[in-house]
Amino acid sequence: MKRPTLPRLAIGLMMAGLVLLALGGYLTPWLGRAVQPVLRVQTAVVRYARAVADYLAAPTDVETLRRRNQELEAQVAQLQTQLAILQQQVAELELYAALLDLARKHPEHEYKTAQVIGRDPSPFMHYVIINVGSDDDIRPGMPVVSAQGLAGQIDAVIPRASRVRLITDPASKVNVRITPANVDALLVGSVTGDLKLQMVPLDAKVNVGDLVVTSGLGGQYPPNLLVGQVASTQRLAHALFQEASVQPATDFPNLKVVLVITNFRPVDITPLIPTPGAGGP
Repeated sequence: MKRPTLPRLAIGLMMAGLVLLALGGYLTPWLGRAVQPVLRVQTAVVRYARAVADYLAAPTDVETLRRRNQELEAQVAQLQTQLAILQQQVAELELYAALLDLARKHPEHEYKTAQVIGRDPSPFMHYVIINVGSDDDIRPGMPVVSAQGLAGQIDAVIPRASRVRLITDPASKVNVRITPANVDALLVGSVTGDLKLQMVPLDAKVNVGDLVVTSGLGGQYPPNLLVGQVASTQRLAHALFQEASVQPATDFPNLKVVLVITNFRPVDITPLIPTPGAGGP
């Protein structure tokens, strides 16, 4: 058997001594400091390896999230469409309820419900087309009201549609009464759609907010239909009458459904009104 050389014997003794020192706990602090760099490197390697694994798995997660997001957007769009339909139905129900309430307030009238199916394209005239006509016993001159108040008068008729001249039309003239002043006046339209009160007595106490209703004079409209409210008053120097502007009760830009008063027949009293300069019998 070959004897160990001196260097090998020295190395063996040093290793045995290190083992004995380690078992006795004398090398623990030194081992801790020696191991720390190794642990830091190992932790960094694990962290980077996990990041690489997450990155490689990310495309699948992103695609899943994208599909889910598209599904949710489709559901939101569908719910928004349903909400819009429900809101429209509620608005229509409220409109018909208001029309019914108006009819109940004036039980002396008979009504025909009609929808607005057209509007005038001219800036100089103000009328709408409704979907009832002579086949529905609609005749020229019949008053037309909205859920809020007076809208106009039937101007022309065909079998299945009619034209309504609105009170905002320049050719429209309505005899009205201002309350609570209880004075009569003439309501006229204009090219701009503004409503003006003419022939208002100078001594009449007309205030902003006063109600304007049809008077029944002139034979063109039944009495007590709401027209609007006084918006402003004006007294011109040396004028024989005062004037006023009126805010209409009817929302003309959003007019969609109206009632035609079918049991009212207008009377043309123009031949009975004497004209200036006309000779007597």
